[in-house]
Amino acid sequence: MQTHGDGNRRKQRFRERLDVLRESALHRHVTRHLPKGSWTRRQWIHASLFTTIGIMVATIVPGFSSALQPQIKPLATVPLALPDLDAHKRLASPADNWQTVNVRPGQTLSAIFDDMGVPATTLHRILDNKDAAATLRRLHPGDELAFDLPEGGALRALRYDRDMATRIQLDVTDQGVSEKLIKRDVSTRTAVLSGKVGSSLNRAARKAGLTAANINALTDDIFKYDIDFDSDLSANDRFSVVVEQTWREGQLVATGPVQAATFTVGGKLHSGFRFARPGGQPEYFTATGKPLKKSFIRMPIPYARLSSRFGARNHPILGKMRMHKGVDYAAATGTPIMAAGDARVQFVGQQNGYGNVVILDHGQGRTTLYGHMSRFSKIHRGDRIAQGTVIGYVGSTGMATGPHLHYEFRVNGVHRNPLQVTLPPPEPLGGPVLAQFKTQTSSALARIRTVESAIYADASPAPQAAANTTLAKALDASRQRSSKQ
Repeated sequence: MQTHGDGNRRKQRFRERLDVLRESALHRHVTRHLPKGSWTRRQWIHASLFTTIGIMVATIVPGFSSALQPQIKPLATVPLALPDLDAHKRLASPADNWQTVNVRPGQTLSAIFDDMGVPATTLHRILDNKDAAATLRRLHPGDELAFDLPEGGALRALRYDRDMATRIQLDVTDQGVSEKLIKRDVSTRTAVLSGKVGSSLNRAARKAGLTAANINALTDDIFKYDIDFDSDLSANDRFSVVVEQTWREGQLVATGPVQAATFTVGGKLHSGFRFARPGGQPEYFTATGKPLKKSFIRMPIPYARLSSRFGARNHPILGKMRMHKGVDYAAATGTPIMAAGDARVQFVGQQNGYGNVVILDHGQGRTTLYGHMSRFSKIHRGDRIAQGTVIGYVGSTGMATGPHLHYEFRVNGVHRNPLQVTLPPPEPLGGPVLAQFKTQTSSALARIRTVESAIYADASPAPQAAANTTLAKALDASRQRSSKQ
């Protein structure tokens, strides 16, 4: 009887014989395809070809690698004898360590020195110099101070500008504080800045190079009576402005007030010149010498609503018909109130139903009254003030139902309607003053022509002939019209 173990052994021997037979068959199949004896001619050709390629690669590749490497030539070192340093050069101070500080609003000199780590004793030594003390105690926001202050060391020097062309350097040593003047190259140039309004007058003016003060002069002084800058302007309207620019060491440091300007709005040209009457403040005039500023402004408060007109009305507090001897402008409490014209302050204080009130005397029997103020500005009785000066702020003092300005215009004590009264024309230039004005404008025109010849040489023609007129030509034409009158 066969056991289970004998059956397994027979199976194992059968698998071994089967493997032997498979290997023998595979060997016979391979040897049948192998060449007998020596290599064939084809095999020798292949072997020779591969050998030749290998030799060429072994020869060429090292050549390429050496060609790609830079040829390094040996450097020759030649000893040179250096000259001996002078004694004063050997003792020279180390390199400068200048640190610049711009004065911030409300910052004091002592606070600046404290921030820089300079002791108060050093500051007192510097202020012992009277000239330095006079300048450093009148610092303004934006002024520049420079400290020669090495790390971990004491202050060696301080620099500041005495004026546009003079820089002062204070050298601080154990022996004392010495002053050195440094002259700076400063020049003044006349520039004509021109541009088109585009989408924004402020953006176009800034791009042309005008300062915020220049833009305010255009909108609030020169053309505010002739141009409504909120509604009159279009993208193609054009402006040209003459200013004096100050350059220091090749850098623009200041731009002066507007000397002359033109503004073309809807094809109509407006122009103005800056000129000061003898003993007076600078004003803007036409080329014929007529002031651009009116004697009075109709509305002494900006951005306000006319809430009550001149004439009989039912008083809102008394509840009966009563003559309203002025006009009311409703505005928020604290809105600034401006003087309607050049004047002398006649009264500042409280009066009956007016509450806090200011009365201005403009001469020739004309006075203006401003009532219901919340507070006054820094004005006093007898002060001379210019048109546009802020004299107080809107309020509701006295007999008032809400914050507003009550404004009256009187001629020889008689109340007139401020909205309809015929305002006197400003006094034009005349006699020797007019001759001086013409001389000044003539010299300005000569400078303008030189600058405009470069600015407008390649300018494309404007859609309207008037808009293509240059500043100098426009002012010349205005002068010629004046001479014919």
